[in-house]
Amino acid sequence: MAERTVVLGVTGSIAAYKAVDLASRLTQSNVVVHTVMTKNATHLVGPATFRAITGRPVSTEMFELTNPFAIEHVSLADAADLVIVAPATANVLAKMANGIADDLLTCTLLATRAPVLVAPAMHTAMWEHPATRENVERLRARGITFVGPAVGRLASGGTGIGRFAPVEEILDEAFRLLGRHGDLAGRRIVVTAGGTHEPVDPIRFLGNRSSGKMGYAIAEAARDRGADVTLVSGPTALRTPGGMRFLPVATAAEMLDAVRGAVVNADALVMAAAVADYTPDAPAVSKLKKTDPSLVLHLKRTADVLGSIGDVPVKVGFAAETENLIENARDKLRQKGLDLVVANLVGKDSAPFGSDANEVALIDKRGVEELPRAAKREIAERILDRVASLLVKA
Repeated sequence: MAERTVVLGVTGSIAAYKAVDLASRLTQSNVVVHTVMTKNATHLVGPATFRAITGRPVSTEMFELTNPFAIEHVSLADAADLVIVAPATANVLAKMANGIADDLLTCTLLATRAPVLVAPAMHTAMWEHPATRENVERLRARGITFVGPAVGRLASGGTGIGRFAPVEEILDEAFRLLGRHGDLAGRRIVVTAGGTHEPVDPIRFLGNRSSGKMGYAIAEAARDRGADVTLVSGPTALRTPGGMRFLPVATAAEMLDAVRGAVVNADALVMAAAVADYTPDAPAVSKLKKTDPSLVLHLKRTADVLGSIGDVPVKVGFAAETENLIENARDKLRQKGLDLVVANLVGKDSAPFGSDANEVALIDKRGVEELPRAAKREIAERILDRVASLLVKA
């Protein structure tokens, strides 16, 4: 995102203060953010707030000489890789739908050829009005992307549809649109994440410590590089990411079925999930009671998900080991016919499970590359660098 530019249009909805968080999150992701505020928006949030957050001047007037972009609104339109209108009022939606350009923001929207992302926020009655519905459908037909509105408590005190969408959902769509021309554009990538839960009875299960964070980071990074992503996930406590297909599963058998369906015509499979190796042979149909001082569970091997998938151009596996990391990872590379293994050493404190950082070694037929401890998103990018290179060769 370091070379991406977003024009953020802020309009006169009470939700304008939430756009500050959106601007901050975009800036933290190294996106260049130019903020354009309507006159009504400035009555709700001061331009100085956005200037402090983004580190750039805020445009509010068509002919404001202090801003180099304001003299010619076309300059802003040309600079944008993406235009986001958040929040968008019913008034601005009506102007957009009918080609009205009577201020800097609407002129920019009419002049830009960049994709446009809209996050509406207004009272329920305004959102449900036939005029607004017609305007929204007209804009969607032109290729405008909408996020929200959500259902919840409104500024009026009531509850209904019209609430500003969660910033995370807006960011998901923004990053997907910004990455549409990335090095993985046009590629179909399947990512698995999380652990599996193998039922002992209707209450209990056998599981592992996988948080799913590494797999989710890979899926989001692949989406942001233009890939068509399918994320197959075991149970986690993580937010479901947007901009991709999401297939939730629970058991190893369910993951195998989901992966088999997802990899049809896929270019790459990145198997970050920690799939159980064993499952109870005969799960109890009712809750097991504490009647005996000991309990014996008969286990059987689960299907080898990664080893069962053979018709994908690029296959990446993960190896979490407590000892002999490189040797065990090389065995996995060979036995499962993989192109790359991501190996990490698990200590007695169970690191890196649940952590936001990781330290791994990338192992292929040519050798070993050790990556220093870094954020899982950064590790994900390094893994995808390898995947992109392998896809070119494949």
